Amino acid sequence: MSVKLKGVPLQYANALRRVCLNGVPVFAIDTVDVIENSSVMSDEGVAHRLGLIPIKTDLKRFNEPAKCPCQSTTGCSNCRVMLVIDSGDTDTTRTVTSAEFSSEDETVKPVSDKIPIVQIAPGQKLKLEAYARLGRGSDHAKWNSANISVLTHTDKQDEYVLTVESTGALSPEQIIATGIDELAGRLEEFKQVVAELKS
Repeated sequence: MSVKLKGVPLQYANALRRVCLNGVPVFAIDTVDVIENSSVMSDEGVAHRLGLIPIKTDLKRFNEPAKCPCQSTTGCSNCRVMLVIDSGDTDTTRTVTSAEFSSEDETVKPVSDKIPIVQIAPGQKLKLEAYARLGRGSDHAKWNSANISVLTHTDKQDEYVLTVESTGALSPEQIIATGIDELAGRLEEFKQVVAELKS
């Protein structure tokens, strides 16, 4: 999605670009409890791959862990979602995909059913519990809300085009709208800090 920004100073337009890239919270798998993994890939390899799967995000219903009233290190139903994979036994060599995720919340699931996780052969099995939570790309790339966030200058003064390509966790419209709110909140916090320093 591309939007035209008119009458916006370059520093604000660029700040919005950066927030759209890695400042809007989205879900990503953060903790994995492996129950059984007899595939050729190590537990760490499987966990890393799961972390990079984009997860559909509902910002209205869930809290970021630091802002959740539970203040628990393990989280609660308001700040984390459990997803389960149980490949079961197989008679043929096959690929375990994101379609096999079972989520405790139907709105929080991988953006695609076709993402390969690991290949298992006859006699091999993958069974695990994965926990997704909200985070920001500034902490880890797996929480980036956009693949691309680019700012280009038009021929007119103080006019730019912001182009955002979503990972699928949120729509581009949601990323830009939430990015604007996020930037406004950060600027307000900055004003308060400056006011406190002056006083």
